[in-house]
Amino acid sequence: MNSDKKTAGEIREFPESQNLNRRDFLATSAAFAFAGTFNPGLRSASGHSTASGARHQSAAATSSKVQRVIIDTDPGVDDSIAILLALRSPELKVEAITPVCGNVPLELTLPNALRLVEIAGRTDVPVAPGASHPLTRRLVTAKSAHGNNGMAGVEFPAPATKPSRESANEIISRIVRENPGEITIVALGPLTNIATVLRADPEISAMIRGIAIMGGSLSGGNISPSAEFNFYVDPEAARIVFDSHIPLTMVGLDVTRKVLLHEDHVKLLEAAQNPVSQAAGRMMRATIERMRDSHNPPAMAMHDPLTVASLIDPTILTLRDFYVEIETSGELTAGESVGYQRVPMHKSAPLETSEPEPPESVQTFTPNARVGVEVDSEKFFNLLIPRLTEAKS
Repeated sequence: MNSDKKTAGEIREFPESQNLNRRDFLATSAAFAFAGTFNPGLRSASGHSTASGARHQSAAATSSKVQRVIIDTDPGVDDSIAILLALRSPELKVEAITPVCGNVPLELTLPNALRLVEIAGRTDVPVAPGASHPLTRRLVTAKSAHGNNGMAGVEFPAPATKPSRESANEIISRIVRENPGEITIVALGPLTNIATVLRADPEISAMIRGIAIMGGSLSGGNISPSAEFNFYVDPEAARIVFDSHIPLTMVGLDVTRKVLLHEDHVKLLEAAQNPVSQAAGRMMRATIERMRDSHNPPAMAMHDPLTVASLIDPTILTLRDFYVEIETSGELTAGESVGYQRVPMHKSAPLETSEPEPPESVQTFTPNARVGVEVDSEKFFNLLIPRLTEAKS
């Protein structure tokens, strides 16, 4: 890494995410929700973006075109595979990569992202540092799964490429505002960066084409009984994103647990003689070997690569409309994503108070996300492995 590269202590963080207590968070979130719902220039009377339906139609109509994406990520082994897949897929134009803390701290996810653009020969893609901690919580990492360096313990050379002078907040805002309705955000880590952008600039939600999210689950968690890791790390950020009225696709554990990379896949990666395949093979070999002590055959779920692959080939996933809410207050359930397909739905019974009960309102079911419920695993791997192993001129 160049001597003038920013150190972890010099990386710019979002001021909105610093020293924020829960009371400040709730107040800010309430203001954000009010602005997003009642700004007549942005929202319809129903509270939804007037551009939302049009954007869904536009996405369907232009699925054959190159999609312009920003990858928000916390690499991470499977994040690394997902980034390499995106950078080697002509269907996607990666406008920027915005590392965030998550699987490992930001001082590792940032250089990891820089290493990946170098391995892929894509140093034209800017890498902009994001948040170093969740909005209101202490950072919990997943080093046990991704190794102390986030790349399964495999040592790669320090990157020579420098990060962007813009922060993640700045580069996301600039690219989206310069290209309204054109940019899809691919969210592979905790949603801290995206939530921070939305709180700082509520009007930008109407300009984002959509967000493809690796996160959540309708069938139990992987770090707690209730929560998937990305939402567990920053539940408050996830709630802001799911309340934003941006078209969302949730690729959660319900489908990612079904795309398991095995020994045979690793051998294919190792056999190909190109930098991307060799790097992917080294990381996956180290991961597989670390798993051999378990009682089950070693395999790793391709959470983040599935999210990227579903943009390249939407037929890999079956999606259904849900209304998804994110639990933030439960000691045992924070980060849980609760999805339902009908109304009325009731939250916990009200506490006994002297206040009169409000009249029940008539609820109309309006989904806020399309959620992956089924996956074609064979089709996924038939896309992933050739993209990583084929030689590039």
